[in-house]
Amino acid sequence: MLRTALKPKWLGWLAALVVIVAAFIWLGLWQFGVAHTKGAHDAMADDAHKTRVTLQDYIAPHQDFPADGSLRPVVATGHFDPEHQVLVAGRVLDGKDGWWVVTPLVADGSDARIAVVRGFVSTPSAPAPTTGTSSVTVEGELAPGESPSDGTYPAGQVGSVNLAIFANQWGGQIYNAFIFATSEQPNATAAPIQTFPPPEPASGGLQIRNLGYAIQWWLFAAFAVYMWWRMVRDDYRDEQALMAAGDNVPDPKERSASV
Repeated sequence: MLRTALKPKWLGWLAALVVIVAAFIWLGLWQFGVAHTKGAHDAMADDAHKTRVTLQDYIAPHQDFPADGSLRPVVATGHFDPEHQVLVAGRVLDGKDGWWVVTPLVADGSDARIAVVRGFVSTPSAPAPTTGTSSVTVEGELAPGESPSDGTYPAGQVGSVNLAIFANQWGGQIYNAFIFATSEQPNATAAPIQTFPPPEPASGGLQIRNLGYAIQWWLFAAFAVYMWWRMVRDDYRDEQALMAAGDNVPDPKERSASV
């Protein structure tokens, strides 16, 4: 069959096939990229339409993190608990290594604590403290707790926003969430601290329609390869059939001798 495939006719078809398959694969990759981009845009649009909620009305202490709670705009009123402020090590902002400043906020009405990421510092020796325990209103976006981290850290530092560790250290009730603070009124920070925006929403996956188009183009590519192989196979079988028919034709000398 290889000899059949190497005929000039089929080599010409093979060259055309390579061009066609490459085009189909490229079109599939293009549609896949469109599907990914549209999925991300859809996720960002969904986040943009999330309404701001009051912490105490949206989630209760020890309640599971809401399914639609990630990066939900939230406002919480209470007072900071500076005694239990911690630094989260291993963070990077604008290419600089540093620490997140996390301070528990004791929410009004529930007396439960919620971790608030108030900003970023580049040295652990001068973290931004809170000023007193007066009432403060924090606005930001909600996030679920992070996974536990390995390693040992100095006193007053942790490796992640692990709410289980905070619950043990802080005592009392705690919310199963933390807040990326974007503002606090009045300003409760007495030392410089670099604020940063909440993280971008995770990709929303793939846009189904364009993903279907991508798969369609790749199926076309596979079908083109199959059709070329089938035509070569059929040509090979025809050759074999002709050869077999030629072998079955009696020799003229043998026919005359038998008369």
